[in-house]
Amino acid sequence: MSIADPDAVFEELQRGVEEILVEDELKERLRSGRPLRVKTGFDPTAPDLHIGHTVLVNKMRQFQTFGHEVVFLIGDFTGLIGDPSGKNATRPPLTRQQIEENAATYEEQVFKILDRDQTRIEFNSKWGNALGAEGMIRLAARHTVARMLERDDFSRRYQNGESISIHEFLYPLMQGYDSVALEADVELGGTDQKFNLLVGRELQKEYGQKPQVVLTVPLLEGLDGVQKMSKSLGNAVGITEPPEEMFGKLMSISDDLMWRYFELLSFLSVVEVRALRRSTEEGANPRDVKYELALEIVTRFHSKGAARLAKQAFIDRFQKGVLPEDLQEVEVDSKSEKMPLTHAMRAAGLVASTSEGLRMIEQGAVRIDGERVSDRALQLRRGSRVVIQVGKRRVARINVT
Repeated sequence: MSIADPDAVFEELQRGVEEILVEDELKERLRSGRPLRVKTGFDPTAPDLHIGHTVLVNKMRQFQTFGHEVVFLIGDFTGLIGDPSGKNATRPPLTRQQIEENAATYEEQVFKILDRDQTRIEFNSKWGNALGAEGMIRLAARHTVARMLERDDFSRRYQNGESISIHEFLYPLMQGYDSVALEADVELGGTDQKFNLLVGRELQKEYGQKPQVVLTVPLLEGLDGVQKMSKSLGNAVGITEPPEEMFGKLMSISDDLMWRYFELLSFLSVVEVRALRRSTEEGANPRDVKYELALEIVTRFHSKGAARLAKQAFIDRFQKGVLPEDLQEVEVDSKSEKMPLTHAMRAAGLVASTSEGLRMIEQGAVRIDGERVSDRALQLRRGSRVVIQVGKRRVARINVT
């Protein structure tokens, strides 16, 4: 597919997008036949990325594939301010050393997705530092406090009597000015960045430029399918995780969530994904389709060979019952002749609580030495040495002492 096929390109570009402001403007620019300058800014604050972060990078790659110019903007200048988006309190700015270290890690990780040779890397300190005090004052004069307080997080903090530092108002202004400096045609961002992206449109008008089109992408749900993906919530897949760990986590998602991941993470075309969905509706096993997703993602961040080995390890462990060589062995203290199974599971770290253990037994998700457990009141005798598996991924050899 090429820029010469604008309608087909638009269909692909709007896939997985939350909002396009303004759709007709994007269609018009695609029909112009010229390569568009597509900007995405990253403040180097979280160098250890998970696949939820890559939804935005995937969209950049899509533009790249269609022949457009992608600008990967590292916000080393705005990083000194600290992005207040969605925050309830002032965030401490990063040090210059932190910014440089995190920026280097960002580059290393995103080029697992983007074509390095076709990516223009910029640092916004290039024009941020050049603005100087006079330039910053002139920029600030182009926006009002009333407009700033239209932002949900600023408005909430103001109404609650919580402090808002003056420098925080500079963040959306500087992010908007990045679009002016780059003369961006399109800017991509998360849904939480919408206000800042629209500031870019307004500032471009102020500076006599054609306003950029804004595309926002959603936040990816974590493995639980409920909350947004976050390492702190334990529902994330890190892009530097070992292949087997990554593969196993992706196979653990629900069949419904699988289609969301295909939409936001897969490089298969819209037509190809529709064909896969149709195959499951006609009787294909969703597990086999999920294999395709897991293979694609693991290949992207490791290699095709590593992905194939990870798949085989998964089959050996969860379909053939082959235990991993490095099976965790745990001793648990029974304090009496018998110990409730749920207590042993909690002590071994296989469940967070005895109530979770009971739920897992009720769901048929607990096995002892390969046999499914249905008795909620089951107890293990002192001296028992058993392999307990909870769900697809949690397993340990437990010695009851």
